Amino acid sequence: MAKLVCNVISYTLQRTVDITVIVPSVTIPESMQMKMPGAEEPVKPTHQIKEKYPVLYLLHGFGNNHAQWSGYTSLELYAEERNIAVVMISGENKFYHDTLDGDAFFDFVAKEVPEFVTNYFPISAEPEHSYIAGLSMGGYGALLHGLSNPERFAAIGSFSGAVMSGGDPEKMKELVDGPLDMKWLAKKTLSDGRKVPPLYITCGEDDFLYQTNVEFIELLRENGAEVTWVSVPGYTHEWRFWNLAVEEFLKWIPRTDGYAKLGARKI
Repeated sequence: MAKLVCNVISYTLQRTVDITVIVPSVTIPESMQMKMPGAEEPVKPTHQIKEKYPVLYLLHGFGNNHAQWSGYTSLELYAEERNIAVVMISGENKFYHDTLDGDAFFDFVAKEVPEFVTNYFPISAEPEHSYIAGLSMGGYGALLHGLSNPERFAAIGSFSGAVMSGGDPEKMKELVDGPLDMKWLAKKTLSDGRKVPPLYITCGEDDFLYQTNVEFIELLRENGAEVTWVSVPGYTHEWRFWNLAVEEFLKWIPRTDGYAKLGARKI
């Protein structure tokens, strides 16, 4: 797995930002030209990319930044096994939406980050190969962007999602029956007849956000959304759970790219 930490000027936020990008690369078994099951000859390794990689935009929780997902979980292993790129930004506790201080954070996530990574890296820009997910605040952000622009993603994931956003007090009026209210947004998107991609929502049963997630699942199903709900006993709001959640999500996502046909790689 190639892991690249980029410090780049954002024209949307008008400051430098950090973005971590992980991209599949040659593994040790491949570098030794080991014979793969069913193959007549050993596979010769190369850094030449035959097809752009599918991508998961993975959002962190409150108080974290671009580095925590790869620091606290086995994300790099899971992504390498499944031949998928992962992009992580720093959300700055802003819940991935615009703020009163003038940051156009929604456009930064929705437009500039995909533009940057798909032009600088061998990462697909196609909606059928793009996924978005996150934990806690990042689960809220994944739902916000996935439900606001459902045509951009092939699947949405929320792990222990903060279904109701925090953030600026003056925005609170938008958190009930407004565009930042996930229940309102889900009903609006579905009632407008927009095709919402499959959703994967999971939460630990001892998590303080568990009941709000259960209620959100009920609303989604009542309004015709395709939802996979995974309720896991014995976990609270913790990284051990999110380590499990991201691995299961990567196994679950619908894949149509050429790398999916290869199956899980041996690392």
